[in-house]
Amino acid sequence: MQLNRDELVQAYRQMRTIREFEERVHTEFATGDIPGFVHLYAGEEASAVGVCLNLKDGDYIASTHRGHGHCIAKGCDVKGMMQEIYGRAGGLCGGKGGSMHIADLSQGMMGANGIVGGGPPLICGAALTTKTLKTGGVAVAFVGDGASNQGTTLESYNLAKVWKLPAIFVVEDNGYAESTSSAYAVAGSQSKRADAFGMPGYEVDGNDLVAMHEVAREAVERARDGGGPSLIHARLNRFYGHFEGDAMTYRGDGEVEKLRAEADCIQLFRKHVTEAGLLDAAQLDAVDAEVTSLIDEAVDEAKAAPPPAAEELLTDVYVSY
Repeated sequence: MQLNRDELVQAYRQMRTIREFEERVHTEFATGDIPGFVHLYAGEEASAVGVCLNLKDGDYIASTHRGHGHCIAKGCDVKGMMQEIYGRAGGLCGGKGGSMHIADLSQGMMGANGIVGGGPPLICGAALTTKTLKTGGVAVAFVGDGASNQGTTLESYNLAKVWKLPAIFVVEDNGYAESTSSAYAVAGSQSKRADAFGMPGYEVDGNDLVAMHEVAREAVERARDGGGPSLIHARLNRFYGHFEGDAMTYRGDGEVEKLRAEADCIQLFRKHVTEAGLLDAAQLDAVDAEVTSLIDEAVDEAKAAPPPAAEELLTDVYVSY
């Protein structure tokens, strides 16, 4: 199904927002002003955006430790995200979650997660809720190639199939689980693992926004119609290290430079839509300028915002029933 021009502009805006957000966080983290760990999503934008374009406000996603891109694609407030990463009171989690635990339940974003493979069980719960309440909603778990080997992930595949949940599992295979190559550490085919659980499995080029959108559309529509879970294996690339400060000595000389030159999902999208006459370069350049301005404002406001008050230290720790 062809995306219309407004949808293409929306997709480009979201990808550019993720990229600019991540590039700026990379720069700002180096100054020492951002506390905690940061894991960047730059290079993988087409996956989050391609999937989330198919989602509605009542749908849920669960993310990984590399969660900024999923947040933005699901509609989380960029300024609130930046304040959260800076540990400020105006952040999405009051400045107490930081990058690795950023969440916004009002947007269906169940959170980034420091536990590898922590997201799939969460979306089984969310999917069971939508099925029980008959809301027509779906739930999506984004996991990395490392998390794809976790017992929590495989158990979630099984549970989602047994209960016929409206769940989609997206394995974002960026080639490395921390510093271990997925070519070495992942046996067999990711998509064919779905066969063992009796659910559809898809292989897709995660650098291709249109391909990601189309595969996700099929999986989401199937889930909404009561067809149960699906598994999507997306091959893509991260441009930065596993975390900020990672020297990436496990990557070959010139590897990242080559990926940026030949496999940048944003540049591939620009080339596709301009050559096809769907959008013109001036439209895309205008989006670039708007996004840059937004991120500048987000950083300035985050730096100026106050930290959480001392009396907030022990709040949001336990649930009160």
